Amino acid sequence: MYPIVYFDALRRKIRDEGTVKNKAVYLALAVRADGRKEVLGLWIEQTEGAKFWLKVFNDLKNRGLNDILSAVVDGLRAFPEAIEAVYPQAQIQTCIVHLIRNSTTLAAWKDRKDLAAALKPIYQAANADLAAAALDEFAAGPWGSKFPAVAAMWKRQWQ
Repeated sequence: MYPIVYFDALRRKIRDEGTVKNKAVYLALAVRADGRKEVLGLWIEQTEGAKFWLKVFNDLKNRGLNDILSAVVDGLRAFPEAIEAVYPQAQIQTCIVHLIRNSTTLAAWKDRKDLAAALKPIYQAANADLAAAALDEFAAGPWGSKFPAVAAMWKRQWQ
């Protein structure tokens, strides 16, 4: 059992049968109760997808990982369902870096820096109540009016 496990995939160019191809390198990184990190595995696949992640979770389960308290993931669709199929009790949290990145892709290039700055009070809040208040302020303000999908994305994290 691990308190926190990060799941992510990196796109890398890999030489395969004499040619260089873009492939996804899947990573499972656990944080132990004492704070030490442990790489649980690396897997290579052509693309990133929830079906392959389900194979990864089953592989980890078969190797003895019985439970995860909190799974930190990117915003890939169907990722939560894949985790819950193998680890039904795991709490799922979107990585803050991915959440910010996904939020800023909704904005024009010239607005991205200011939008990211407007989101800082939410994720730098001292506790959940202050974060919720900062999110309400963001949603009611000019950035929330301009980008209601961003406010909705962040609100889903608190549900």
